[in-house]
Amino acid sequence: MTRGFDAVLCDVDGVIRFFDGAGVAELEREAGLPEGSTAAVGFAPGVDLPLLLGRITKAQWVEAIARGLEPGVDGGRARRLARAFADSPFRADPAVVEVLRRARKHGPVVLVTNATRWLDEDLALMGLTDLADAVVNSSEVGCAKPDRRIYELAAERAGVPAHRCLFVDDREENVEAARALGMTGVLYREPEDLRRALGAAGWADGVRRPSAGGREAAG
Repeated sequence: MTRGFDAVLCDVDGVIRFFDGAGVAELEREAGLPEGSTAAVGFAPGVDLPLLLGRITKAQWVEAIARGLEPGVDGGRARRLARAFADSPFRADPAVVEVLRRARKHGPVVLVTNATRWLDEDLALMGLTDLADAVVNSSEVGCAKPDRRIYELAAERAGVPAHRCLFVDDREENVEAARALGMTGVLYREPEDLRRALGAAGWADGVRRPSAGGREAAG
């Protein structure tokens, strides 16, 4: 079968990992804030982009969130909300993890993510340190999606040209940036989106890829 790509580049948050905001929502209700107020501050470009580019620490991010909340709540409550948001529990979607593990038997899988400097610790907590051949983390490389440089770096680490990469992300602007570089782009909404894209190219049947020595790679 002729494949349309030779490597899979996959986002982390919103595709593999999902956060539980119930605790923060409860604190927001207690504070008389609309649900989502803390996330709106925490994900504002001027607050989270420095974190995602590795320019500030987690503690500095928490303080920035608290400052953004203080017009609506007192300082102590704002800091509690900010810390709870920064420490929100998370989980990996087992369906996506399984699909990516199968895909890796066919070719390189690279995680491409706008993430924090503690991503490696988070991946270890989820048991996913061996999920991919490489991780391209914005806070480590100094550029973030949809900057073309992070896509080019991911393709380089996968060892294939950009036009031979499948790129999966839950944000339209990130997918469009990948397509502009010639990648096959998939806008992720559910595991079936990933299964369909991989299955169409023969990447979802569990066939193992050859190792460097010509034998099948270990699963």
